[in-house]
Amino acid sequence: MDETTAPLYRQIATLVEDSIIDGVLKEGQQAPSTHELANFHAINPATARKGLTLLADAEILEKRRGLGMFVQHGAVERIRQRRKADFAASYLAPLVDEAVRLKVDRATLHTLFDQVAESRGLYQ
Repeated sequence: MDETTAPLYRQIATLVEDSIIDGVLKEGQQAPSTHELANFHAINPATARKGLTLLADAEILEKRRGLGMFVQHGAVERIRQRRKADFAASYLAPLVDEAVRLKVDRATLHTLFDQVAESRGLYQ
């Protein structure tokens, strides 16, 4: 797991969401079980369960009694919409704050952004 300030259960939820957005987990497909996540990440099963429950509450996963959790239809779009809404505050504001601290001018910031974006395949 990451050494972030986010609680482990939120990190688990984010990892599962990333798998959904990246197409590793498809809509309608069964999600990893609590025990699979707990064993793989060496965490308490209750922590993994809390992460999956968070996704069920957000209508990303659905519980099927006796079968496990499955990715809901429309989950990819729901995740993208929520993350886009949070994007400016979570990523752009801290970036601009740091640019101000470092006195990075607008043209340099644009150039740096374009270089990173191109290296990550954003403009393809």
